[in-house]
Amino acid sequence: MQNKRSMRYILFLVLCLAGHLSYAQWKPAGNKIKTKWAESIDPDRVLHEYPRPIMKRDSWKNLNGLWDYSITSRESGKPEGSQGKILVPFAVESSLSGVMKEVGPEQVLWYHRTFSVPAEWKGKRVKLHFGAVDWQADIWLNDIKITSHTGGFEPFSVDITPFLSESGDQKLTVRVWDPSDQGNQPRGKQVKKPEGIWYTPVTGIWQTVWLEPVSEKHVNNLRIVPDIDRNTVKFTADVAGAEYGDIIEVTVFDGQKEVTTVKAVADAGFEITLDQPKLWSPESPFLYRTTIKLLDQGKEVADSFKSYFAMRKIAVKRDENGVVRMQLNNKNYFHFGPLDQGWWPDGLYTAPSDEALKYDIVKTKEMGYNMIRKHVKVEPARWYTHCDEIGMLVWQDMPNGDIQKEWQMRTYFEGNEYRRSASSEAIYRKEWKGIMDYLYSYPSIVVWVPFNEAWGQFKTEEITEWTKEYDPSRLVNSASGGNHFRTGDILDLHSYPQPDLFLYDANRVTVLGEYGGIGLPMKGHLWKPDNNWGYVQFKNSKEVTDEYVKFAEKLKKLVPSGFSGAVYTQTTDVEGEVNGLMTYDRKEDKVDVKRVRQINQEVINSL
Repeated sequence: MQNKRSMRYILFLVLCLAGHLSYAQWKPAGNKIKTKWAESIDPDRVLHEYPRPIMKRDSWKNLNGLWDYSITSRESGKPEGSQGKILVPFAVESSLSGVMKEVGPEQVLWYHRTFSVPAEWKGKRVKLHFGAVDWQADIWLNDIKITSHTGGFEPFSVDITPFLSESGDQKLTVRVWDPSDQGNQPRGKQVKKPEGIWYTPVTGIWQTVWLEPVSEKHVNNLRIVPDIDRNTVKFTADVAGAEYGDIIEVTVFDGQKEVTTVKAVADAGFEITLDQPKLWSPESPFLYRTTIKLLDQGKEVADSFKSYFAMRKIAVKRDENGVVRMQLNNKNYFHFGPLDQGWWPDGLYTAPSDEALKYDIVKTKEMGYNMIRKHVKVEPARWYTHCDEIGMLVWQDMPNGDIQKEWQMRTYFEGNEYRRSASSEAIYRKEWKGIMDYLYSYPSIVVWVPFNEAWGQFKTEEITEWTKEYDPSRLVNSASGGNHFRTGDILDLHSYPQPDLFLYDANRVTVLGEYGGIGLPMKGHLWKPDNNWGYVQFKNSKEVTDEYVKFAEKLKKLVPSGFSGAVYTQTTDVEGEVNGLMTYDRKEDKVDVKRVRQINQEVINSL
């Protein structure tokens, strides 16, 4: 008994020592403001939640944590040593990476770490997943280059089984190049010289890296599309290694109660019919939970995971006054929410924790909104699941890329569209499709936004029609804020600071895609204490709230005239911008939440 106690004590000391070693190798860099969640980061357990809850298998291994890093010239080969430790998955420019260094288009960022494959995975295929890497990633395993990927916003994976050593540690190396605003790739608001509405570059791994064991036959992806008019939901599985005779089995649950179980051929789409289905909305965000099984030749379980879906419909219809309205579940429904940039003072693109990632959505709901416009950024999968569960509509932007050309805001576009190079067009098309593939099954997403304020806008009608054809279950907001073509489902106006219905489309939905920008610099919560910016600025929370209510009252009067949705700028301060509903560090609300909630509900209900 004494020996067992001694061994437990020794093990406890070893674990404590390992934890102290991790903390000794890492600490946040720089002296910028930070969120409260930054204070409790454990380098050995950073962003440890399962990263893809809409397709959740039981077994996986998180590779987040401390990696070796080096920054070298683009022409250099693999560095022999390292320049220090970086905390993955925080971009190298961020404080939470522990590095906070710029890379730039002339240099590349190298990552290196070792890992072991759990013994119980023997006989399985091992997949290496990257949530997102900005922008071009080259991957080596055990000194063999196994894949390359471009695209800073969508996940990618590779089967590493053939390249694993039979025993011992496996060596993983990643090389990243990101041209920031010197290239024509989608980059959102990153620029080399951030100021005003432009922010710090983000280079490298910025979402979870993880391993997952699968069988030879397994489901790569699952596409789910509800149809509330027919009480059906369609499942389409992308199955690796599928053969004739393989079966997909879907069991649907309402809470713990089993609703139905359906079996169908594995490599073809199939529908499930539900009796009196419960509908999803922001007011009642009900999700059906599912268990999905792939049955090898209809018998042995080759793959199994949990998923979910929602029964909801987004559409447009002319109301009794002749105004085209957005509808949710066949009822007119006003969309109202903030412009959400999704940036963090300590993690830049990456929230310091899952609690932090969820926090902004919870606060948005608390303020009485029913929608979020995810602005020129794509989030980790868990963010969309939080929206699904909390009940929040999402307008999903394509991140901006290339350059802004001619921009007409207050008239229909009559100029010459921007002509992208062939390579720039190809990058846009590839990444937009990848983003849509990634997000296709999340019910909270109801609107796709291919272009914003003429940034890189090209072949608008063609891109719009392709988007609508690729996903007919959602609306398409072709060009938010300007260069308005008569295509897509929505005419989207931007008006700062006050709401203004200066253009109207009798055949499409008309929305106010951006307005507001009421600024309040709060001492002690500023990214740039001596250089901050807002569309209009005030001195205290009461003045900001009063102005917000004044704008909302005006918006409320414009709803009967034609507005069917509106987006207020913005959820939080971001770097030099001080026009957030919250401070950048999320430590202070800058408005009276109770008053804002009340007027927001009045705006929504005014339809």
